[in-house]
Amino acid sequence: MNPLLAQLQPYPFEKLSKLLDGSSLPKDKQLISLAIGEPQHQTPEIVTSALSQNLAKLRNYPTTLGLRELRCSIAKWLERRFNLDQDALNPDTQVIPVAGTREALFSFARAVIDPTTTPIMMMPNPFYQIYEGAALFAGAESYFLNTSAENSHQIDFSQVSGEIWSRCQLVYLCSPGNPSGAVMGLAQHSEIFRLAEKYDFIIASDECYSEIYRDEAKPPQGLLQSASTLGNKEFKRCVVFHSLSKRSNSPGLRSGFVAGDAEILQKYLKYRTYHGATLPLPTQFASIAAWEDEEHVKINRTLYRSKFEKVEKILKDKLEWLSPDGGFYLWAQTPGDDQIFVKNLYTRQGVLVVPGSYLSRKAQGINPGAGYVRIALVAEEQLCVEAAQRIAAM
Repeated sequence: MNPLLAQLQPYPFEKLSKLLDGSSLPKDKQLISLAIGEPQHQTPEIVTSALSQNLAKLRNYPTTLGLRELRCSIAKWLERRFNLDQDALNPDTQVIPVAGTREALFSFARAVIDPTTTPIMMMPNPFYQIYEGAALFAGAESYFLNTSAENSHQIDFSQVSGEIWSRCQLVYLCSPGNPSGAVMGLAQHSEIFRLAEKYDFIIASDECYSEIYRDEAKPPQGLLQSASTLGNKEFKRCVVFHSLSKRSNSPGLRSGFVAGDAEILQKYLKYRTYHGATLPLPTQFASIAAWEDEEHVKINRTLYRSKFEKVEKILKDKLEWLSPDGGFYLWAQTPGDDQIFVKNLYTRQGVLVVPGSYLSRKAQGINPGAGYVRIALVAEEQLCVEAAQRIAAM
C-alpha cells in the first residue's frame, strides 16, 4: 500500500469516537447529535423527481466533462448568483461537474502541484481535513494560516514571510468558513490576488456553504465575483468549488462543480479522465433542476436562520462566539478544555458536538481550535433548541 496512508491524521470523528469510548449517555436522555455537518432538511421534490424520471439513463456511460446542459446551467447560475458579466464563463472550458466538492478538493491538488520543487500548500486553520490529505498526497508541505476571534476568524496574509510565499503553489480558502462561518470580502480577496500574481500560485476557494447565510440582502462574496470586480475577467489563477449538498440538502446526490481558469481546468480535466469520478446521468439531470431553482434555497436559508436565532438566544449568556455570517455551524468557546467539555456534554446531557482542537493543527505555537466546539445546527429545529437548552443546563 502507499506509505503515505500511514501519515494521514485520524479523521475528527475517529478521534471523537475514541474520546467517548467507554462513556455512556445519561439514562433519561436520547442522543442529539450536532457533530457531523450533514444537512437534515428535506431534499427538494424537483431534485428527487428529476432523479427518478431519468433512472433509465443509468444504462449509459457518463462522460468526464458531463452534459453540456448541466455545464450551461452551472455557468448561468454562477453569473446570476455572483453578478458576473453575461457569458462570463465558457461552459466548455471553465466548468467541470464533480462528484461533490470533497473528492474534487482532494484530487485537484494532485493535478496542479509539482512535487519536485519542495512546494507548500496553504490552508486556513481550523480547516476541513481533506485539504491536509490533499497536500500530503500531492507531495506538498501543509502550511496552516491561523484564524482567531481576535481577527474575526479571518486570515491575516501579512503574517506569512516572502520565503514561504515563494514556495507556495496552491492556497485553499473556505468562505463561508468551516467551522467559523466567517465570510471573505473583496478586501481579503484583493490581497490574495496580489500575492498570487507576485508569487505565481493558484487560489482554490471552497464555497460549498455560500448559499447558507444570515442576511438575505448580503449574500457572501465569491472568489470569481471579486476577480471580475478587480478586472480579472478570465479568472486567472482562480478556481471555485461548489456543491448541492448544503445548498439543496442533497448530500447523497454527490454533485458539485469546479469553475474558473480555463488553462488550469484543462489540465485538471485530463487528470479526471483517468481519475474516473464521473456523475451518473440521472444525477446530472437532478443537478440541472437544482441549479436552475432558487426557491428551495431561500426556504432552506429561512430554516437555518430560525434555528440560529433560537439557539443563540438560549446560549447567549452561557458561551461566547462571533455570530457567523454564513454556514450552519456555531463555533463557540468553551469554559475550559474542549475535549472535557464535549465528553461531559455527552455523558451528562446526551448532546454530541466536536472539539475544536480536532479540527485544527498546532501552528506558529498555538492550536487555534483549542478551547472551541463546533455545533452543527443541521437537525430539525426542535432538536436544535432542545440541544441548546441541555448545553445551557450543563
